[in-house]
Amino acid sequence: MKKYLVFAFLSVTLIVAGCGNDSASNESTSSEIDVKEFVAELSASNIVESASIDDENLLVEDGGDQDTYELPEDEFFVSAAPYMTYTHPCEVHSLTGCQGELANEEMKVKITDEEGEVHIDETMTTLENGFLDFWLPRDKNYTMEVNYEGNTLEHDFSTFEGDNTCLTDLQLN
Repeated sequence: MKKYLVFAFLSVTLIVAGCGNDSASNESTSSEIDVKEFVAELSASNIVESASIDDENLLVEDGGDQDTYELPEDEFFVSAAPYMTYTHPCEVHSLTGCQGELANEEMKVKITDEEGEVHIDETMTTLENGFLDFWLPRDKNYTMEVNYEGNTLEHDFSTFEGDNTCLTDLQLN
């Protein structure tokens, strides 16, 4: 009987130890969470202290903890803030800090790659932060066209390693 109790205790101990949170490793992969869904949640509301996204990772800080989530290998995140009057300089998009001028506004958006393939062609509404978020194939050159209340813009950008994830030089004329 004692043999079985010792074995049961060791089994439970090993299971509990295996389920522990290893605070030394704060890097997660997209297989552990749906990064694209998490980015959408972060863009829609301030549920964490700070979150930013570069060409490779989503960086989240909350309650003194910092977590890094790898982005999909084949997709690139871009956030764009068309504006009429004011903007801010930015290269790496802050999901919790960047604020565009035109929040909750409907715009016609078309994004075409260098080969003429249309990736986005729809009417979209900017988020409360004034941005439009996109996931596009990596390693391509694109042209974005935006129409808003009779004002338009055309902007070239790319999704190569090191490229900006925050596009704020998008003045509508």
